[in-house]
Amino acid sequence: MTDILDDLAWRGLIAQSTDLDELRAMLAAGPVTLYCGFDPTAPSLHLGNLVQLLTLRRFQLAGHRTIGLVGGATGLIGDPSGKSAERTLNSQEVVAGWVERIREQVSRFLSLSDDKGMIVSNLDWTGPMSAIEFLRDVGKHFPVNRMLARDMVRNRLETTGLSYTEFSYMLLQSLDYLELYRRYDCRLQTGGSDQWGNLASGVDLIRRAEGATAHALTTPLVTRADGTKFGKTAGGETYWLDPSLTTPYAFYQFWLNADDRDVVRFLKFFSFRSREEIEELEKATGERPAARLAQRALAEELTTLVHGEDETAKVIAASRALFGQGELGELDERTLESALASVPSAEVSAPLPSVVDLLAETKLVGSKSEARRTIAQGGAYVNNVKVTDEAAVPSTSDLLHGRFLVLRRGKRNVGGVTVS
Repeated sequence: MTDILDDLAWRGLIAQSTDLDELRAMLAAGPVTLYCGFDPTAPSLHLGNLVQLLTLRRFQLAGHRTIGLVGGATGLIGDPSGKSAERTLNSQEVVAGWVERIREQVSRFLSLSDDKGMIVSNLDWTGPMSAIEFLRDVGKHFPVNRMLARDMVRNRLETTGLSYTEFSYMLLQSLDYLELYRRYDCRLQTGGSDQWGNLASGVDLIRRAEGATAHALTTPLVTRADGTKFGKTAGGETYWLDPSLTTPYAFYQFWLNADDRDVVRFLKFFSFRSREEIEELEKATGERPAARLAQRALAEELTTLVHGEDETAKVIAASRALFGQGELGELDERTLESALASVPSAEVSAPLPSVVDLLAETKLVGSKSEARRTIAQGGAYVNNVKVTDEAAVPSTSDLLHGRFLVLRRGKRNVGGVTVS
């Protein structure tokens, strides 16, 4: 059972640890109970949460017992880590709804049984606790001078300020660790490296309150080689795990479009493939980068893990069909609509404009004259059928599902038209 640390180290997934040698010895002695927390600050988890979800899964596959904690209490407060200003507090009703949605998402990644894993909400023990109990039983163990010395606290105090509400977040998260230690003998908490102060405080609280040893282990924050933020679109929008917020097609395309400089690191972070398989994909990326074998393997594995095999098969079919390698007519309406939402698009009304106008409307070309040249050179397609007449106008019978057209310029530039 020590292999999990060796695997995490090879994958570059260990950023900080309280005592790695001591943790290794504890893991070698038998199954260990560990947990990671997820706050309901939105109606869905996002790509940034995947590292923690998959780290829990790795420990579980290595034979350890995992607890996914959904922050029904801490989600009402808000973690100040990484925030330059006070969070907007959501209502209890909103947070309760998000708790259930995130509980369901976390459950997809873990086997849930008494000896393998469970999901809990910290509102179960924080809600019944009075303010006096909290201050006497928890607050007395936290020296204020040490809390003020934290970089995050000091930065906020020197800039926008910090309310007692967010200042107390560290105590609430530490209480979670103490409570899980008492209830389930939980001895390890995992999280992102930006959470190190909170994790270490929980370890310290267990030592002060119970005289016991516990551990914390963080993973590094994921970055992209080009400097853009991981898990965000070019416009700054978040990639969510909920298919109603980010379509499976867009999710698949995120991984498929990974930079060659990032893809091997992403495979190590997110894939459950073996070291040998990943090294083979790394070699293929170096020798045949245009084939994008590593990106395709990563996109298929992660989309299957998050959205299931059926959805993955649909988005792969859509991805191929959009670029002329499959039958557009075989795509169901929802999949086609989500695919076209990820490409340059235009909305028009009947009667349908000419292909020249549509190419310009979708911005696949810079002007109508360029559209005419594209047709003349044999590079324009409607629903994967080459257009040869510069005066061509699509008919209503060309509409896919009665309202869509797929335009293409050359092999790689795709646009969508929706007819209202």
